Amino acid sequence: MSRNSGVLNAVSFSDLRVSRLGISCALAYAMFFCAPLFAQDKEKDKDKAAETAIAAAKEESSVTEHSVRIGGQTIPYKATASTTLLKNEKDEPVALLYSTAYTRSDIKDANQRPLAFLYNGGPGASSIWVHMGAYGPRRVASVDVGGGIAPPYKLVDNAESLLDRADLVFIDPVGTGFSHAVGKAQDKDFWGVDQDVKSLAQFIHLYVSRNNRWNSPKFLIGESYGTFRSAALGNYLQSHESIYLNGIVLMSSVLDLGTISFNQGEDMTYVFYLPSYAASAWYHKLLKDRPENESAFLQEARHFAQTEYALALLKGDQISDAEKADIAKKLARFTGLSEDYLLKANLRVNLPQFMKELQRAKGLTTGRFDARYSGAGYDALGEYAEYDPQDAAIGGAFVSVFNSYVREELKFGQDKIYHPQADAGDWDWKHRGPGENFGFPGSPNVEADLIQALMTNPRLQVEVENGLYDLATPFFETEYTMHHLLLPEKLRGNIHLQYYEAGHMMYVRDDDRAKLKNNVGSFIERASQPE
Repeated sequence: MSRNSGVLNAVSFSDLRVSRLGISCALAYAMFFCAPLFAQDKEKDKDKAAETAIAAAKEESSVTEHSVRIGGQTIPYKATASTTLLKNEKDEPVALLYSTAYTRSDIKDANQRPLAFLYNGGPGASSIWVHMGAYGPRRVASVDVGGGIAPPYKLVDNAESLLDRADLVFIDPVGTGFSHAVGKAQDKDFWGVDQDVKSLAQFIHLYVSRNNRWNSPKFLIGESYGTFRSAALGNYLQSHESIYLNGIVLMSSVLDLGTISFNQGEDMTYVFYLPSYAASAWYHKLLKDRPENESAFLQEARHFAQTEYALALLKGDQISDAEKADIAKKLARFTGLSEDYLLKANLRVNLPQFMKELQRAKGLTTGRFDARYSGAGYDALGEYAEYDPQDAAIGGAFVSVFNSYVREELKFGQDKIYHPQADAGDWDWKHRGPGENFGFPGSPNVEADLIQALMTNPRLQVEVENGLYDLATPFFETEYTMHHLLLPEKLRGNIHLQYYEAGHMMYVRDDDRAKLKNNVGSFIERASQPE
């Protein structure tokens, strides 16, 4: 190769570098000046997609006619499975909320008939549990302790339905059931204490207006987090929507989430749980000298919890060895746990530990939602329960039965996916109740909302349903909460507590489902009476 060839090659290489540099500069120029245009196009595409989604966000409804026999009478009713369009303050569609409404069809003036709105908790749970287990006109066949857990499951008429006492509207919050965000909104936009309340309040306002039910006696019936929701929602409806309520039913209640959280350095939760631990140990016959009278035993457990036990915990590490041993011995009598285990736990056994330890010798884990349920333990040396046996035992039956029922009998959702539970782990817990404007943020708490609702509406009645074997929301905690609302004396009689020999979902026990119906039905009837 000649020198000239080398020079030519060098020149060509230089030209190539210049050419590449020019291309790079051109691309940089285009990106710098055209990027805003690309962003605008992208935003336009996003807006167009949102507009398309909004256009497709149309309400759907299926109305079917049925009848059910309750309390010796045949009741004809209309079932309306539908979605309701919710809008934001700019009048933009943001969600379609699914509900199942049951209205008695032989009533001439529905405006005088009680109307109840019902839901579960979670947060992030659909309403299938209270719908298909307690109050709807059709329900899952018995799934109590010892029942089968494999399909085929049975759907039966519910002789304990509340339909003879009130029209019923079961609500699935956004992200659950068939409910979902539309347009520019996302499901998570509704996942928060206040966001959830506002969306349900808007739905209730729309339902009451569209169906001419403004003058109907109105009730909220919620379970678990649904009780937390009901306190805030009840106050919001009265103070913002002028929708006054006759009654609120709190099933397995918690209004201050700190009371059921085993946070470091906070001992009251252990005090609140002790009577429920005692009930669980009594049920499974794990007490050394098991008394015959459970009621008297639990009253004794309450007394010990709020006196000797509470005082011992308040001493912290200042408690003497002798007093610690004495309290451990007494705790063992109430809980069925060994004194050695209780001493190693510093007299403080949290819920997952109790679920694992109570029946460890049998190789069983105790249920959280209902301590009457037991399931095989996986890790015999583990410290904490791996799962909830009650949830595992009944969940499949409820979900399967409802999916068949809503499509076959209610004629709705054939091509839709029903979500029994939303993944609402990033729930926004910020909430400031009435008068809460001092101090640092604490645990989510709606006690002030319930107080304000009762003060605003002195005729508002509240009924609280408690399962003795509920380890999710212990009954002693609920009693403490209700006795510390510090209401004026004339309003204290507005709160009524009921008890059941079951757990969180007391209606899975046949006898208690009937008792629940009678209690809530009578409550609705009393609270609906004019002065």
